[in-house]
Amino acid sequence: MDEAGRERIFNGINVCDKGSFNGKGRDFVHAWEPERFVRFQQAGMNVIRLGVTWEAIEPLPGLYNEAYLDALTGILDGCAEYGIYAYIDMHQDLYAGFGDGPGDGAPEWACLTGKHHYKKPRFIWGESYLLSKAVHTAFDNFWNNQTINGKGLQDYYRNMWRHVTARLKDHPALLGFDLMNEPFIGSESKKAFKTVICAAIKTTLFDKRIPRKQLLKRALKKDERIHALDFYTPDIIKTIVSGAFPVVKKFEEGLYTRFLTGTAESVREVTPDGIFFLEHCVFANAGIPSAVRPITPGGKREQNQAFAPHAYDLMVDTPYYKYANNERVAAIFAQRKAEQDSTMDMPVLVGEWGGNSEGTEWLPHVEFLLSLFDRYQWSHTYWCYYDGILDSPLMGVLRRPYPRAVTGNILSYAHDRDENTFTLTYRQEKTYDVHTEIYAHLPVESVETDGEYTLTPLNETTSIINVATGEGLHTVTVRFAGGGFSYRSAGKQ
Repeated sequence: MDEAGRERIFNGINVCDKGSFNGKGRDFVHAWEPERFVRFQQAGMNVIRLGVTWEAIEPLPGLYNEAYLDALTGILDGCAEYGIYAYIDMHQDLYAGFGDGPGDGAPEWACLTGKHHYKKPRFIWGESYLLSKAVHTAFDNFWNNQTINGKGLQDYYRNMWRHVTARLKDHPALLGFDLMNEPFIGSESKKAFKTVICAAIKTTLFDKRIPRKQLLKRALKKDERIHALDFYTPDIIKTIVSGAFPVVKKFEEGLYTRFLTGTAESVREVTPDGIFFLEHCVFANAGIPSAVRPITPGGKREQNQAFAPHAYDLMVDTPYYKYANNERVAAIFAQRKAEQDSTMDMPVLVGEWGGNSEGTEWLPHVEFLLSLFDRYQWSHTYWCYYDGILDSPLMGVLRRPYPRAVTGNILSYAHDRDENTFTLTYRQEKTYDVHTEIYAHLPVESVETDGEYTLTPLNETTSIINVATGEGLHTVTVRFAGGGFSYRSAGKQ
């Protein structure tokens, strides 16, 4: 909710600065071109998950890169000018880049890997989570707060967050803090991997829900091999991965909770403001249940926090993402919805979802997930921005109508791509000095409402619909100019 008491929905994208290796170290972004802010606004984006790294901020122990923090301030200035919020994502993949590796995150001085040296993956970057002893050891030493120069790694990390917060805390575009991207367990993960692999073999060989003859037939045909995974339905995937939950639970309730609490306390020493976006262990991306609970810095439940789950299909990071399965990902998000309702009791902003592929065959999957988020009334930030995305067919799907701010309790909203309409229903219990705001992604043909409305153009195509209503139950129906189109419907023809 905003300061006026309106319910807010956030629709945005990840923009992540992992750095580019220059032969010695990594170079980081220091400015965005002004056109990017304009086009984000016109595309209906009102939030950015702004990915930064510990390496960029603290290249040497206790020495902060003030020029980089100045650059972040400049990016937030641009966001504020165009009505966009941003929350800081302290990003990591594989703990660190380890030179010119595919990972990112910690500076070299904080990579305590013992006798192990990082080796680049052979197939996809994520395999290092499974195979790299250097990655495992680096995480173990971080979670155990191993000391450097008499100070623990997490103590450095908390001090770094405290410094970042002090620099950015008063910025009007700052929405909050994502304390670590996709935390990984470390060497204990080997137990989880072993459990999952054994369960996959056992289930494939003996589970009667899998038609083994058909599975083998597809697996042996090159042009059908990838579709063999279609036999692994959400229920079967749940059977395979559920055995790893005890390992995840132990980590999330123990080391990870202590990390979240301590880091959040460091931020709160500087400011009472800003939302904490709580992530689960990276294993939960694939559907393993999460044991993350609301954080309690200082022993009291933090008021400003939101659940920020991630989920991807099995095909992510492969050339076969166009075969992503709706039901598999829907099952993961259903697990997250159950956790929201039963244990988290807080709003959801999906921190990462999607993935990229060539062509348009995968776009029905994107449409499906956006409809799912609308049904759950979840905010989201798509993964991720890349050069050219704003002119891609994908943007024609991501650019869609949604309620940015609602003067009351949202009951439902939905975008009908075939009919080219948008419908919002809400219950209002008091009068407001501000309006309900709906982003219109196309020229508006008509608006049906029992209140009054005006249009605020963003460009020749897009606008904000401002609706003024009183107490009571309200439905707003927007019809857009031209015929509708859906990749999902087109694929069924």
